[in-house]
Formats: sequence, C-alpha cells, structure tokens
Amino acid sequence: MKETKTTFEKQKEKIHQIIYEADTPAGKWFDILLILTIIVSIILVMLESIESINKNYHNFLNIAEWIITILFTIEYVLRIFTIKKPSSYIFSFYGIIDLLATIPKYISLIFVGTHALIALRALRLLRVFRILKLARYLGASKILTTALKASRIKIIVFLLTVLVLTIILGTIMYLVEGPRNGFTSIPYSMYWSIVTLTTVGYGDISPQTPLGQFIASIVMILGYGIIAVPTGIVSSEMAKIDNVPKNTQHCANCGSDKHLDNSSFCSNCGEKLNYE
Repeated sequence: MKETKTTFEKQKEKIHQIIYEADTPAGKWFDILLILTIIVSIILVMLESIESINKNYHNFLNIAEWIITILFTIEYVLRIFTIKKPSSYIFSFYGIIDLLATIPKYISLIFVGTHALIALRALRLLRVFRILKLARYLGASKILTTALKASRIKIIVFLLTVLVLTIILGTIMYLVEGPRNGFTSIPYSMYWSIVTLTTVGYGDISPQTPLGQFIASIVMILGYGIIAVPTGIVSSEMAKIDNVPKNTQHCANCGSDKHLDNSSFCSNCGEKLNYE
C-alpha cells in the first residue's frame, strides 16, 4: 500500500529540493541568489577592512551584515531541518564552513574586540564551490575533482621528492656559502632553495661565491621543470575521465550527493531520491 505523505512532509521535501539540488527552476534560482548574496557579503567584508570607508559608513555596513547573517542563519537552519540525519550535514565540510561563516556576527554581541573574526566571514566564498553544482558547471567541476583525487598519490610522491631535494640543496648551499654569506643555518638555506625552486626570488639571501651562483643557476632552471610536473599529472588524469555524473540529486536521509545520472535511489543508504 502506497504511503500517503502529509502536507508538512511534502513542504519539507520541497524545501529540501530547492536548497540542496539544482534540477528544478526554483533550485537554480535559489543557487543564483545565494551566489549573489555571498558575493555581496564578501564585498562588505573587504569594504569593512578599509578604515576610511568603515568609519564613514559603519552603520550601513553593520546593518547590511546583519541582514546577510540572518539570511545565512535561516538557510543553515533549513538545511538542518530538511534532512533526516542532521549530523550528516552539521559535521560535513560545508556544514562546518557554513557555521563558521555565520557565527562571527553573533559572537561580536557577546565578546568585545572580535574584529579579527572578520576573516571567518570570508569563508563564505568557499560556499561557491558547493553551488557550482549548477548543471552548467557541474561536469567541469566533477572532472577536476575526480582528476585531483585520482592523482593525489602521484602529487604526494612529487611533493616528497621536492622536499628531499630542498633539504639536499639547502645543506649543500649551507656548506658552500656558509654563515658569512647569509646562509646561517640549514633550515634558512632550505628556505632559499624553496624560494629559488619556485622561481619567486625574494632576493633577501643570495649566493656570493662562483660555485654557489653556479648551483643557484641549476636550481633556477630545475624550478621551471618542477612547476610543470603537477600540471602534467592532473592534466593526464583529466584526459582519462569520461562520462562523469551530471545530476544534482541530494539524499534527504544521509546527505550523500554522489549518485549516477537518472538514479532513483541513494547509492549510500537506499533512500528514494526523486520526490513526487
């Protein structure tokens, strides 16, 4: 016998579709408005950091920030309310980001001198990555995410190799140049090798001896090749990826959003995805 859903349950599912998914016109509009709100909030954070603007328009910035904070609070509560297992959202990466990006304004009411928490409000920008579930961007974002996951071992091995190379170069330059030329310790010499390998070249420390300058030249040339390696690793993995899922179905029970196209049930818990 088919279970009849109450009006409350239907409204709850409707809100869940709008907030968590982008397969419906309402869901797409919600994501677009959320992106605009995030952009406005980030602009306000930047303007507030400018002393002259904050001094002249403090009241306006404060009111605008309260409005945005209240909107984000309502959204946060609705995300918890519309999912059957709230903990799956609350303790997820984006759930923690949402909380950290919302609470600074409330904390400022209790504690004085919390201006430093302005940096937490900038975390709202990270929410854009979740909103890129919009169909237009979903394929590209999932290809990049999948490629990064597939190449993580290679990248870790590469970074370990660079670390070993940095230690060796730092030690060599410490022995060649010595404290008299600014290479006062192996860690400081390692700092020089990192700056040189990445072709940043701050210039605060540089080799003075002919041998040291010769080694530095080799390190600079080597740096160009090292920079290209991670790009090649990720690009190779991206070329192997085909037919990534492009749906935005989000399970109302466990919070999983990793489903194949046209899936009717959650691949994680078996909950029905497509609401009537």
